[in-house]
Amino acid sequence: MSTKSDVDPTTLKLLVCPVTKAPLTQIGEELWCSASASAYPIVNGKPLLLSDSARTLSLEEVDRLRNRR
Repeated sequence: MSTKSDVDPTTLKLLVCPVTKAPLTQIGEELWCSASASAYPIVNGKPLLLSDSARTLSLEEVDRLRNRR
């Protein structure tokens, strides 16, 4: 089921981390990048891919993301 925070799967395949250019993975209401250990928020279905809006992932979150692949 799609929610307001879901990014369209086709769009998600085109998006990359603005810092590392690595692929992003949607986890809940954020797009995560394991390469930069950053999480970018999704607001009303639109990702905010600005470094000022990102938060740093914890080591546990980075491990969780890497284990998903």
